[in-house]
Amino acid sequence: MAANDIVNPDALSSTIEFLTAMITPALLISATGSLVLSTSTRLGRVIDRVRYLEERLSELIYIDNKEEIPLYDKRVEVIVDLLDKVTSRSRLLQKAMQWFYYGLGAFILCSVSIALAAFLSRYAFAKYLPIAIGVFGIMFLFYGSMLMLRETRMATATVNAEMDFTWELAREVAPKDVSVKYEPKGKNGGMRPAKIKLSGRKIPDTLGGD
Repeated sequence: MAANDIVNPDALSSTIEFLTAMITPALLISATGSLVLSTSTRLGRVIDRVRYLEERLSELIYIDNKEEIPLYDKRVEVIVDLLDKVTSRSRLLQKAMQWFYYGLGAFILCSVSIALAAFLSRYAFAKYLPIAIGVFGIMFLFYGSMLMLRETRMATATVNAEMDFTWELAREVAPKDVSVKYEPKGKNGGMRPAKIKLSGRKIPDTLGGD
């Protein structure tokens, strides 16, 4: 008996192609799951940050001797501003995770539609159905990624705002002979050692230059 009589090469080839097509969405499902996990972790950290800032704001509000706290009004202003930023970040992360879940569902449906296309091959629309669903899933991921990009830019702005206030507080509470050694470095660059004039020349102080 010939080997071709036992195994049909055409049927085997079709089976391999079918399994390969089924595996492709699984890779996208795995990648999307990683995005969902990382976004969920980031969202948890932002929520913890919101709760911490809320506690700090409550502590400042109920302090009796507000005059004894350096830059009290500035502290409250910065905390309120940070609360606004991290709240906006949490909403963006929630929305991004929502769209990632849409993409995840689309890729799962795409995998199922490939199986349906194999059984409904006599219908013309069947072979286009998985492609359409897969494209929708990719677009969901793209939109979620754009939201994550916005959130990352807001996170950078939040860090810059905190660092600027930290430098301002340091200059307020530091001794005068220490604070005069530093000058603003830029809009969001914190501070840098100032240059001290001596004998008509500008010489970097001993803490370092620009």
